[in-house]
Parts: sequence; structure tokens; C-alpha cells
Amino acid sequence: MSIEIDVLNGDASWQLAEPLFGAVWPRHEVEKRPWGPILWAHADLRVLIEAPSGGLACHVGITFRTVNWNGRTFHAGGIGGVATRADCRRRGYASLALNAAIQTLRDQEAVEFALLFCEPHHFAFYQARGWHPFAGEIHAEQPGGRIRFEAMAPLVFDLRRAPRQGTIDLCGLPW
Repeated sequence: MSIEIDVLNGDASWQLAEPLFGAVWPRHEVEKRPWGPILWAHADLRVLIEAPSGGLACHVGITFRTVNWNGRTFHAGGIGGVATRADCRRRGYASLALNAAIQTLRDQEAVEFALLFCEPHHFAFYQARGWHPFAGEIHAEQPGGRIRFEAMAPLVFDLRRAPRQGTIDLCGLPW
């Protein structure tokens, strides 16, 4: 059995990812989550894995941002929208997609670190794959203005050098 992994343009591939998002996170469930009202950035790229039985099995979104960490400017990669179809879980698809996303970020030599946000029940999954808690403040832009992001816990991944504490301001310029 072979597994096909595609890394596609984010906007152009949304129509492929949208049904998976609806299945993994139905709107009535999203509204109950602390992150439900958050307006998330659109993925610049999407890692997509097809299920052997057909249809999309897994998705990982990638964003590129210029961020400030303690007043210094860095290029960072964001990981978001990690989703695996219920009947495809526990088969390694999320690990494969996450690895492909990290490799894609590594290929962008200017990216210093990766950042993602997750719920506590996913900590062990990410930490087993080299992600570290960020013990500081994160600021993000939302329709109402700049906020301190506290809806989910931040984790960072070293590509060159990932911060572990301090203040990360995501309210900067797109890459």
C-alpha cells in the first residue's frame, strides 16, 4: 500500500479540505470550544493525505508569518487545522502529514521556528514529535483588534531556534 501526500496551495485546495473540516469539527461542536469564536488565518499551504478507501484522510495547514519575539523579528511557520477523518485515525496519517509540514517549513530556509496551538488532550501527541510548550504570551490580531491569545496552549518546534518563553506578537506583517 502506498500513501500519497500532497502539499498544495492553501486557497486553491480549500475545496478539498472543507468537507473534512465539517466532518471533524461540525459547527455545533466548534461553537462549544474555547477556540470557537477565533478567526483563524487561512493556510498558505495544505498537506493533504488521501485515504486508501478514497476521500481525504488527513489535513495539516501551513502559514508563513513574520513575527516579533521579545522585540526581535523572525520568520515563523504556523501549523493549524490538523484534522484526521474518524475512520482513518490511529493509522499514522497525522504524524505523516505533520512531518511533511515540518519538512516543507525546513525547505523554507528563512523559517526559524514553527508554532501551533492545541488543546490539552493533544499535548502528548505533539510533544512526542518534538514540540515544546511555549511559556509566555502570544498576541494575535482578531476582528476586534489585538488580543492576548489564550484560547489554546502554544507549542513551538525548533527549525533553527524556537523561543520557549517571552512574548510572541503575531500581529505583524505577512511574510
